[in-house]
Amino acid sequence: MEARVDVVLPCLDEAEALPGVLAALPDGFDAVVCDNGSTDGTPEVAARLGALVVHEARPGYGAAVHTGLEATRTDVVAVIDADGSLDPAELPAMVRLLLDTGADLVVGRRVPQARGVWPWHARVANRVLSGLLRARGVAVRDIAPVRVARREALLDLGVTDRAFGYPLELLIRAGAAGWRLREVDVAYRPRGGGRSKVSGSVKGTARAVRDMSKAIARTRSAPSTALGERGTAR
Repeated sequence: MEARVDVVLPCLDEAEALPGVLAALPDGFDAVVCDNGSTDGTPEVAARLGALVVHEARPGYGAAVHTGLEATRTDVVAVIDADGSLDPAELPAMVRLLLDTGADLVVGRRVPQARGVWPWHARVANRVLSGLLRARGVAVRDIAPVRVARREALLDLGVTDRAFGYPLELLIRAGAAGWRLREVDVAYRPRGGGRSKVSGSVKGTARAVRDMSKAIARTRSAPSTALGERGTAR
């Protein structure tokens, strides 16, 4: 690839998994680590390994993603989890798909690579939420755990959720704005360390579902003009 791509990695206590994730980034892909209040030395690990490190004091996945996105410097950007469950080697193909097909957003659909990687409660929640998305005309089977798009278009989309509802609201707004979405299968592997904040427990999954339900309610009540314009995708 000729152009470089900044990769946003929202982090909360990912010091154990982060070195492997950063080492797996392909050539031309640069890490932007947004630390969300880690106490295990995550930002120090990231800085030592050459990542651009920014900080977001407000707790929440969406807050970390948004601050990381604002810190990116490239036209095309990616967002991926920092826990090692998703393979950064998938990113070049997703970027090529974005650039070669005229897609506005390329997202991943998780395919478990080992037994127990995706607990039943998390699978059920994902099935219900993705079903709600398809009912609104957004043809996806997963809630965009990894995604690639153009930086300015993402910022212009105006996603307001700063918690776990961020990826769901992003998809709803992208659909309402008429974005061309492409979903591809991506390997879903055991985490590189610790337990997932979402799928690692029923409580975590319930919290994520609560946040995503709020995102659905907000976008359902918002006027269509507030959900973005097709022209924001450049």
